[in-house]
Amino acid sequence: MRDILKMELWSLGGGAEITISAILYIFVSAFVIWFVYRWTLKLTRVATKAGRLDSGRAFAISRISKYLLFIIFISIVLVSLKINQAAFSLLAPLLIGIGLGLQQVAKDVISGIILLIEPSIRINDIVEVDNIVARVKEIGLRTSKVESRDGITMIIPNHSLVSEKLTNWSANDTVTRFAIKVGVAYGSDVQKVEKLLIETAWKHNKVITNPSPLVLFTDFGDSSLNFELIFWSNQLFPIEVVKSDLRFMIDEAFRANNIEIPFPQRDLHIKSGFNSER
Repeated sequence: MRDILKMELWSLGGGAEITISAILYIFVSAFVIWFVYRWTLKLTRVATKAGRLDSGRAFAISRISKYLLFIIFISIVLVSLKINQAAFSLLAPLLIGIGLGLQQVAKDVISGIILLIEPSIRINDIVEVDNIVARVKEIGLRTSKVESRDGITMIIPNHSLVSEKLTNWSANDTVTRFAIKVGVAYGSDVQKVEKLLIETAWKHNKVITNPSPLVLFTDFGDSSLNFELIFWSNQLFPIEVVKSDLRFMIDEAFRANNIEIPFPQRDLHIKSGFNSER
C-alpha cells in the first residue's frame, strides 16, 4: 500500500514530483481549510447578529481568514509536491519578470491588506472620493467597490484609498454637521427669520435634535442678509435629499410669513452722447 501511495505519477524536475499520496494530502488539506473557512464565516455571522461585532470588522475578519488560509494551502501544495530550492531556482527569472511588471498590482494588494487590518475604512462607511460621495460596498485584495448616490458602482484601486486624500464621513461619529445657506431681503425681521429656520429644522424627522439646530447671521451681502442653518443628522448617504426637503420647507415658511428671498440685483447706467457734424 505504501508503495502505491509513493508511486510517482509525474516528475516536475528539480526534485519535484506528483504522487498519489501528495494528491490525497492536498485533497484532505483543501477540505479541512474549506471547513475552517466556513466555520469562521459562521462565527462572524453569529457575533454580528449578537451585536458583538460590526459588519465592517466581520467582513475584514472573513477576508483576512480567506487570504491566510489560501496562503497556507499554497504552502501545503508546494511541500506535498516537494518543490525545493532547485525547482524555485528554475522559476526565479520568470518570477522576477512577473514581479517587475506587476509592481502596481503589488502596491494595490499591500494597500488592500492595510485596509482590512486597519479600521480606517470599513464596509458601509460613507466616503468622499474625487468629490463623489459613495458607500463602501466591498474591500477586495486589489480593488474595492463603492456605490455612489446615483447607484453607480465604481471600482477603485486600493492604493487610492490608502495613499490619496479621502474623506470618511463615518470615521468619528454617525451624526454629522451640515449647513444650508439662505439669504433674505434687506428690511426683513431677522429675529423672525431665525425663528422660522429653527422651527423648520425641528419639523424634519431626519434632523437630530441633540445637538439642537442653530442659525448664524453670516454676512451683509450685496443684495441680501445672509444666514446659515446649521443642523446635525445621521442620514449621511441621502443627506442631499434631506437638504432639499429643508429648502422646500424654508421656502414655504418664508412665503407664509412674507419673508422675501431676493435675487441678485445690479444697477445699469447707460451713458449716451451725440457728436454733431456741421
